[in-house]
Amino acid sequence: MLIDFLHQADQSLTLAINGLHSPLTDSFWVFCSDKKVWFPFYLITAFFLIRRLGWKRGLAVILSAILTIVACDQTSNLFKESIGRLRPCYNTGMLSSGLHMLEGRGNFFGFFSAHAANTFGFALCTIWGFRGDAARSYKAYDAGVLIWAVLVSVSRIFVAKHYLGDVLVGACIGTCYGILFGWIANSLSDRFLTKRE
Repeated sequence: MLIDFLHQADQSLTLAINGLHSPLTDSFWVFCSDKKVWFPFYLITAFFLIRRLGWKRGLAVILSAILTIVACDQTSNLFKESIGRLRPCYNTGMLSSGLHMLEGRGNFFGFFSAHAANTFGFALCTIWGFRGDAARSYKAYDAGVLIWAVLVSVSRIFVAKHYLGDVLVGACIGTCYGILFGWIANSLSDRFLTKRE
């Protein structure tokens, strides 16, 4: 069956990526996977949103980013409990095939990755938000925040918390939420707020 084929391919690709681990990079992937270390980045981004867009429009984008993350988290929790797909670190077949774990197992279910959804959601929402400042180019931010989202997402495979498929689905859902809420924030700001106070 197609589902069985996709599941086997997902397992094989996950093992291949996870197998690229090295003592030189393991700590880097654990760092990327830790939500707490990214709070300063969120605060810096919020600061520049307000500085570049003005406090009203900046606050609208910040609120849309928060809504994006909440939506990603709640959707991920719903999927995890409804589908009940065990994380690779709980799969005895994956462990016996050489899955390398870098941290504790966490909750049982992992489809889809909230880390991937949250980071891609935040990235796309803020990229869209900075479009409210037509006077400047934010290409460096766009590239940087997307690279960050990819690194955080891939780190979940290296720490053995998610399959590649979990990460890809999470990234797609986060992207959709980010674009949606970012577009709503910009549209409402264009209609009701001035760009600068």
